[in-house]
Parts: sequence; C-alpha cells; structure tokens
Amino acid sequence: MLPAIVLAGGESRRMGSPKALLQAPDGRAFVSAIVDSLLSSSVVDEVVVVTGVHHDLIADALSNAPRGARIVRNPDPSRGQLSSLWVGMDAVVRPDTEALLMTLVDVPSIQPATIRQVVAAWRTSRAPIVRPAIGGRHGHPVLFDRSTFDELRRASLQQGAKAVLRARAAELIDVAVTDEGCLVDVDTPDEYRRLR
Repeated sequence: MLPAIVLAGGESRRMGSPKALLQAPDGRAFVSAIVDSLLSSSVVDEVVVVTGVHHDLIADALSNAPRGARIVRNPDPSRGQLSSLWVGMDAVVRPDTEALLMTLVDVPSIQPATIRQVVAAWRTSRAPIVRPAIGGRHGHPVLFDRSTFDELRRASLQQGAKAVLRARAAELIDVAVTDEGCLVDVDTPDEYRRLR
C-alpha cells in the first residue's frame, strides 16, 4: 500500500483566508487540484486530507469532487505541521503500508508525472526518503519509506519532519524533474498573485 497525506490543518494566517480553498489557475480549489493530481498519478492507493480549523469548509469543497479523498481532522493543529502528519499516519499506516507520500495543501500545482517519478525512484532504490528537485531546489511530494515511520513519530514537534530529512540526508534521493509546480509554495497574498 502506498497512501498519500495532504496536510491542510494550518490556520492560513499569512494568507488571511483558507489556502485549501484558494483557486488554482484552472479554477479548482487547491485541495481539489492536489487530490486530483495524486489520484491521477495512478500510483497512490489512497489519499487522506488532514484538516484543522477549516475542517468543515474543506470537507464541503471536497464533497463535490468526482473522486474522493478521506478527510481526517487534527484536533490540535496549533502543535504544528508534524502533528498533522501524525494524524494522517494514524489514518493510513497499516501492516501492508510500504511508504507514504506527504504534500502540503499550499503546493497546488504538482503534476501527476512528478508523483510517478518520485514513486518510481523509490521503487527502484528503496531509499528512505525521495523528493522531486530542480537544480538545488527540492519540492513536493516527499516520499517516506516505512523505515522512517518510527523516526517521524519520535521527531520533536518543534523541528518537525525536517529533523528526519536531516538525519537521513546521506541516504535520501532527489529526483530530477522539470515540473516547476512541485516547488510553488503559496503562503502569502503576493505568492498567490504570482501563481494566478
């Protein structure tokens, strides 16, 4: 099993409105565009969206999607992004889960081909962490092999998953891609204007 977790639990304070509901250039809500890309890749078995304070709004946005994602709620997203990843892991990790993909709701333009490239690189290498990259910049989604799950669970909330990335830096694989969308992280109104 290879599930994907979309982290959408933040308050979107810098944006001023829920990022999950912003319109991507094609008119879909960010969260719908990401779920569609993950499912269209045909390499993901399940998609779970982890919500927080904007749970009801995100659930409504996804209720009209032709293909579904499961929605779970982080009861305390103020603890940080890693706490939402843990909630997602609780929802998807089973004995047959070989790895998981993680991405953020504020990276709305990832292409299905990029997701396939990341998964293919992992299937070939079985590296603990695989992520797309263009030059020296790396993006999303990030694939975590099952061998990292305990480390993710033990990481501090302050350092988040980046602590695991640093600890595994010598073993992780950056997959060269051409998809600039995997790098576009929209956190502020200015960044949103540039995307549009």
